[in-house]
Amino acid sequence: MVRSFWRNRGLISALTKREVLGRYRGSVLGILWSFFNPLLMLGVYTFVFSTVFKARWAGGSDSKTEFALLLFAGMLVFNVFADCINRAPSLILSNPNYVKKVVFPLEILPVVSLGAALFHLLVSLLVWVLFYVVAFGVPKAEILLLPAALFPFVIFVLGLSWLLASLGVYLRDIGQFVGVAVVALMFLSPIFYPLSGLPEGYRQVVALSPITFAVDQARNLMFSGNGIGWAAWFVHLVISLIIGWLGFAWFQQTRRGFADVI
Repeated sequence: MVRSFWRNRGLISALTKREVLGRYRGSVLGILWSFFNPLLMLGVYTFVFSTVFKARWAGGSDSKTEFALLLFAGMLVFNVFADCINRAPSLILSNPNYVKKVVFPLEILPVVSLGAALFHLLVSLLVWVLFYVVAFGVPKAEILLLPAALFPFVIFVLGLSWLLASLGVYLRDIGQFVGVAVVALMFLSPIFYPLSGLPEGYRQVVALSPITFAVDQARNLMFSGNGIGWAAWFVHLVISLIIGWLGFAWFQQTRRGFADVI
């Protein structure tokens, strides 16, 4: 898996750049939409949840700005998951030329998708930091640990993307199921509410969500300035590495039949 990354690093970089730029090709604002999209979504979620539903963050203040930043911090992580997992089942089906006509390292397609999602995460994080600076001042230094905190999550998303990209070739219905599951996970993860604000029984259920730990860690680093819970982080890293390796192995084993099915 690592050898494939290193051998195809130039191709991954070029395809990721094309993926990011191609998403906005032909639009007037171009890549600036990657900045305005999170800005618009931040405004919409803030209005709906803090003004329409009168939601308040458990344990926080009544500040709408604080609610917006806490909500957006969770959405940053969720959007990476949603972008990659929603696209994974159609990655191979939407690139039949790579399967049939040329010798192409198909295993890098989920990596390219993840790279584009991480680029948009970086842009959204910049929007978050700008709002935080305006509202509360300079963020705490712990925010610099965010890449380390999200590393297990990134490996997990990549492993799941390989699995779904392969299954999407043989089971076309998998894309419909994934779309519903991603929406369900958005509400079953502590994005619109803190995990600590739930009753103990529900808290244990929500903790089983694959993005709960990443959302909690990111929010703690970005807003509260708490450090990483290294014991839990290490457990999640081991699990994510296993899922990543199994997803890659499954993809490489099943890719032999892609051309026949497509």
